[in-house]
Amino acid sequence: MIALEKVSSGGRAASPSERRRDHTARLVADSVSLGYGERRIVTDLSVSVPDSAVTVIVGANACGKSTLLRGMARLLRPQGGAVLLDGTAIHKLPTKQVARTLGLLPQNPIAPEGVTVVDLVGRGRHPHQGTFRRWTKADEAAVAEALEMTDTLELADRVVDELSGGQRQRVWIAMALAQGTDLLLLDEPTTYLDVAHQVEMLDLLADLNHSRGTTIVMVLHDLNLSARYADHLVALRDGEIVAEGSPAEVVTEEVVDAVFGLESRVITDPVSHTPLVVPVGRHVTKGSPV
Repeated sequence: MIALEKVSSGGRAASPSERRRDHTARLVADSVSLGYGERRIVTDLSVSVPDSAVTVIVGANACGKSTLLRGMARLLRPQGGAVLLDGTAIHKLPTKQVARTLGLLPQNPIAPEGVTVVDLVGRGRHPHQGTFRRWTKADEAAVAEALEMTDTLELADRVVDELSGGQRQRVWIAMALAQGTDLLLLDEPTTYLDVAHQVEMLDLLADLNHSRGTTIVMVLHDLNLSARYADHLVALRDGEIVAEGSPAEVVTEEVVDAVFGLESRVITDPVSHTPLVVPVGRHVTKGSPV
């Protein structure tokens, strides 16, 4: 096992104070421990989500990626430490206030039986509606824009249960977009999507970040897509941060081996000029240059 120092976004080892949190960031995990019952998954982890940037959490299966995201989204109460939203512990904030600020696409969401696409996407507007507030033109415009952005407008009247896995995933993303939050957390948003739709969806999220300054945090399995689309990468192993920083700082052969147990060569992506991981594997042709 390789012992690695956590890397800061400046390309150097982070100091203890830097590891705790950036006081200016809107969303912060401060010495957070998370788990389920007596099973601890994440231990004493601190990370600050850069504002108006795309952060991607990567790591091997069962390393704590989704658990960390659930904690940051207020779905899981910390066993220690706190998740801070705008400087206040997120569990102390009113639910509707959090929902107006932070949107979430969880893993494997379940739609109510018989609900249509337009009705499901419209539920993203609920945090903006008070007890006596009715549906407005602004709500209608937000839903229409979300459907158009995710290429699901033609599915508006279809029942969600009748859709393919890829179509359903795009509809759930549309609901998160309709919520119109400044912070968007997505757990495996490219699940069920073919390669073309994966790139299309990540392009959409990158456009949302660039045009609106939306802060985006994603859990992704594909390390090369993560390196291409992330401004900031967080690499986890066994519930702890192994490396953190820009893709160029984090995606190295040493980190890939430490996090995934994979021998690889890291080259430059000829399209995006970001790191590209090429696995070595056991069946490399003899005499091949690696």
